[in-house]
Amino acid sequence: MVIKMVLMIILTVLIYGAICFYLWRNGKAWLSVSPFRRFKKTYTVLFLLLSISMFIGMIPYLGIFKWIGGYWFIIVGYSLLLLPVFNLAFYLLKKKGLMVMGIIYFLFFAGVIAYGSYQAFSPVVRYDHVEVNKEAGRDSLKILMASDTHLGPIVGSGHLEKLARIVEEEKPDIVLIPGDIIDDQIDTFKEENMIDIFSSMEPPLGVYMSPGNHDYYGDDLEELEEELEDGGIHMLMDETKEIDGLYLVGRKDLTDDKRSSIKDLVEGFDQSKPVIMLDHTPMELSQAEASGVDIILSGHTHRGQIFPGNLMTDWIYENDWGHLKKGNLHSFVSSGFGTWGPPLRIGTRSEVWVINVNFN
Repeated sequence: MVIKMVLMIILTVLIYGAICFYLWRNGKAWLSVSPFRRFKKTYTVLFLLLSISMFIGMIPYLGIFKWIGGYWFIIVGYSLLLLPVFNLAFYLLKKKGLMVMGIIYFLFFAGVIAYGSYQAFSPVVRYDHVEVNKEAGRDSLKILMASDTHLGPIVGSGHLEKLARIVEEEKPDIVLIPGDIIDDQIDTFKEENMIDIFSSMEPPLGVYMSPGNHDYYGDDLEELEEELEDGGIHMLMDETKEIDGLYLVGRKDLTDDKRSSIKDLVEGFDQSKPVIMLDHTPMELSQAEASGVDIILSGHTHRGQIFPGNLMTDWIYENDWGHLKKGNLHSFVSSGFGTWGPPLRIGTRSEVWVINVNFN
């Protein structure tokens, strides 16, 4: 098993190295016909630094490299689509037009970074309305859902304050956040006192969360739960709250081998009352429908975050984004409020959902 893992790592490094060499060679060719040809050594050193920036960003307190590595990831990905086309055009044009192609290449990525940054850090509010044919202790419920905040070195307190302002403007009855609150480690969350921002959100019925896969990765989930509870925020991990004549259920993440089944969680419920569930990964919609869940709120997919990633998530998930009605079940999946990896969104948008629910 260990040998197999080592071989996989070596193979990954070799493939990544080959890709980087391909990009470096193309860049060097353009540099040779540009006004910057005398900076070839500087170019090589800078290229090497960019190539390892994603790995440097994993070191604590070097968060700036997370940003650089995120941008580099996008440059590598889109370059693998662009450069073969440019290379083919270069040879079809009998090795002419290299300078123009290089300028187009740089302008393309300048546009991608500017547009992607705007989409990632300018959240939009999306609205929907559903009917649930059950009786609660109220006629209606206004839910504000924001998933995948991914709070950390990239998505900081400034972006979280935008969420707090949206909550203040929308005045929901309850705020629900289905997972990936932090981006692996809790350090930045504590350093920037982000719990104070969450605590400033005061909907009448409270703020409730469930964990996502990234809340587990840094082994900080227990500490995160304590921070949230101390700030008056409720983390539901295979737990249920009865609020105003309806059931609110929060599940542990799919990656948790100790998480309970939906059937076990709702066992003993009065099925005449509405059931709203937080489940980070939208993978068990059939089980939720069969168990009498009325609304299930999820995230995780980011809707691919960067095009063409949305094609992959659409293929994997029954509902990778938006509102899907499955029998009596309403599934809502958000593309997320924050970002993972690259601090960019192409073809998606940082978002919050406001869901108005009427009970009959």
